[in-house]
Amino acid sequence: MIKRSIIPHLLDHLEKREITFICGPRQSGKTTVLLFIKDFIEKNGKKCLYLNLDIESDKRFFTSQQQLLDKISLEVGSERAYIFIDEIQRKEDAGIFLKGIYDMNLPYKFIVSGSGSVELKEKIHESLAGRKRLFELSTLSFEEFVNYKTDYRYESKLEDFFSLERERALLFLKEYLNFGGYPRVVLEETLEEKTKIIAELYQSYIERDIAYLLNVQKTDDFTRLVRILASQIGELLNINELSSTLGLSLTTVKNYLWYLEKTYILYKVTPFFGNVRKEITKSPVVYFYDLGLRNYANGTFGNIESSADMGFLFQNFIGNKLMNSLEYTSSSLHFWRTKDLAEVDFIVSSGKSLLPIEVKYKEITKEEISKSLHSFVAKYTPERVVVAHLGEEFKVLLNKNLDKKGSSNVEVVFLPFYTNLLK
Repeated sequence: MIKRSIIPHLLDHLEKREITFICGPRQSGKTTVLLFIKDFIEKNGKKCLYLNLDIESDKRFFTSQQQLLDKISLEVGSERAYIFIDEIQRKEDAGIFLKGIYDMNLPYKFIVSGSGSVELKEKIHESLAGRKRLFELSTLSFEEFVNYKTDYRYESKLEDFFSLERERALLFLKEYLNFGGYPRVVLEETLEEKTKIIAELYQSYIERDIAYLLNVQKTDDFTRLVRILASQIGELLNINELSSTLGLSLTTVKNYLWYLEKTYILYKVTPFFGNVRKEITKSPVVYFYDLGLRNYANGTFGNIESSADMGFLFQNFIGNKLMNSLEYTSSSLHFWRTKDLAEVDFIVSSGKSLLPIEVKYKEITKEEISKSLHSFVAKYTPERVVVAHLGEEFKVLLNKNLDKKGSSNVEVVFLPFYTNLLK
């Protein structure tokens, strides 16, 4: 089994009364995680019941709340037990169904999983407000990927491994940028098998999730949109242009984009703005949760050769790292771009504190600071600046040029891609 960093958090939540709800994209490993936790509980002598709504013989117990409770009582009795429900999105009105059972104050702890489509059709978040804690399980992070590839020998000292084994670290990075983090893809050895798996995942998503959610049989327009978005990660999203290119209404394009976000295919990063007159404030940029799926949609899966493409993929990679780091914080992620073409890849906003982050897919060995970064520093005077790159860590000082307030310096930290960029 590939170890997932979410598991300790899930185990800590087992004794909470709230429903433990695991949500994420199709085939991200939710069922594997559920079965691991079930096995852990049973080894500790506690009772469990696992039901999967993708299995017809299990699905029949969900025709009513009473029928499910009768099944639970038959299998584990009426004392404390752990009830696992997998693929809950297959149940109509899942949120209301679970809410009714939860409010009965029964001695059962529910651990439930579902894909992003739960949010779309059953509105489970609204129905279970105050009754569940949501845990999001995406595809493998780079750290999870490398730990698996190195047989967990460096699990507690991964940054030391990266620092000492720089060539291997870069090879792992390139492999991850090529194939992404879907567990089944990572587990396959050959390009042919990896390609078959990612094709199956992509087709299954389109045919099972999207066709169902959009209530359409033909999904050609939707897949065309995904291909276009895959070719322009990190670029401004022009919905009017997409509408014209695809021959679809603005409403339809916006609707499709919403579905892509809610099913964990892509996410938007919005612009940071201080001066409304000069900065572009309306158009976000999009990034993909999984780089392998992005590459498959773009026709470059396992065959990333263009340095320009690698640069955008690396930017997407850093964006994903930042999103993961900010998941349980009040900080938000933005980018900065002005009409006179000054731009900074990412801005982490934490109240009044700003952290600009520039991304460079190359090794930097000496001070190298773009005009755009100079512009941002002069305008917003952050305390610190980060440049993520392929090389080692070092620091320089940059003059803030505060005009009438006098001069002072800001620290510019060049950090290797594998470190915590927010440290």
